[in-house]
Amino acid sequence: MAIRVLIVDDAMFMRSMIKDILTNAGGRYEVVGEASNGREAIARYRELQPDLVTMDIVMPQLDGIEATREILKIEPKATVVICSAMGQEALVVESISAGAKDFIVKPFSAERVLQVLGKVLPGGGSSPN
Repeated sequence: MAIRVLIVDDAMFMRSMIKDILTNAGGRYEVVGEASNGREAIARYRELQPDLVTMDIVMPQLDGIEATREILKIEPKATVVICSAMGQEALVVESISAGAKDFIVKPFSAERVLQVLGKVLPGGGSSPN
């Protein structure tokens, strides 16, 4: 069964890039929704209850750190991975403190995204060959 993913980023380009990476991962992931800000992310999380959330930090209305905290109030076992631009190390540390499981630094490669997601998900990153 595919891992259900919610992609959160205010840039449509970044959402599309992550979606393409996950869609081309051999059926391991299913993108069930997208959100363009923290408030929308919380609403979509409640609605969709995905297995995994990729979360941008800097977004309008509500940033990714606060959205992560709110999602973890809804579901303490939620798996949130932060996707952050280089130079935002302090925000990444704050995100991990807020409960994010790991982070991916933008710009990123498909290999790096799949490596990090595999590391934080149950069953690890191994895929059947």
